[in-house]
Amino acid sequence: MRHLLEIDDLSAEEMAAVLKLSAPSAAPRVLEGLGMGLVFEKPSARTRNSMEMAVVQLGGHPMYIQGSEVGMDTRESVEDVTRTLACYHAAIGARVFAHSTVERMAAVDIVPVVNMLSDQAHPLQALADLLTIETVFGSLAGRTIAYVGDANNVTRSLALAAGMAGMTMRVGAPPGYQFDQVDLDRIAATGLDLVVTDRPEAAVEGADVIYADVWTSMGQEAETEQRLRDFEGFAVTADLLSHAAPDVAFLHCLPAHRGEEVTDEVVDGAASHVWLQAENRMHAARGLLAWLMQENS
Repeated sequence: MRHLLEIDDLSAEEMAAVLKLSAPSAAPRVLEGLGMGLVFEKPSARTRNSMEMAVVQLGGHPMYIQGSEVGMDTRESVEDVTRTLACYHAAIGARVFAHSTVERMAAVDIVPVVNMLSDQAHPLQALADLLTIETVFGSLAGRTIAYVGDANNVTRSLALAAGMAGMTMRVGAPPGYQFDQVDLDRIAATGLDLVVTDRPEAAVEGADVIYADVWTSMGQEAETEQRLRDFEGFAVTADLLSHAAPDVAFLHCLPAHRGEEVTDEVVDGAASHVWLQAENRMHAARGLLAWLMQENS
């Protein structure tokens, strides 16, 4: 049984196949008459809408399930919740706090499990990011992504995907918010040319893409004031954008905290492709589900 818990669960060739299946013209009805259970421990606008519509476009029926409705490890074990949902659905998606939850779901190995976000990974976002870059520039290989901010789950998945696509990446993050050695070793295995710096200007110099994310993610609210102090000087502004390539593309996985990690001028500016990126969450999810269902048929 093939699952997607992190982007490197795919090979580089398989990731390319998923991106190809993400074209609107490539929507095989692989979920015709079937359901997909979508479990949300953490709420989301883009993830819910993109996943539900991706399932519909593949002929299936999406079922939105709040985490409290199934009570993983409170009402029932994660494993028993997974077995129950597999009685009704051809696939399961889960947006969870702990990455170990999706690992346990996948270990049951009855139906494909898709990680819709965990504290360690966001592979669906990485697929949408690559699809957006490919749409804007026409190709991926040789492009340079500059990520400015916390080296979090989004950054980790993006770095793995960038390496698999033959790209270069620079991460500008304060000390204490950079990749640890385990992450660096895993990323290095993809062949990614990665530079980590605590100077945002050095990270973005000549970059094709500048990427930002919120400094305080869901579940980290108690750290907000400390993080605002630690990330001072790391906002993506028009001035920072000027250090990048002339045709730089700005990306953000959203929601954006305008006035913190990015200014209105950048989000709403000519370099911004954040709404195309948001739309591509749906296309990338559809491509991934089409590939997964075909692989597991």
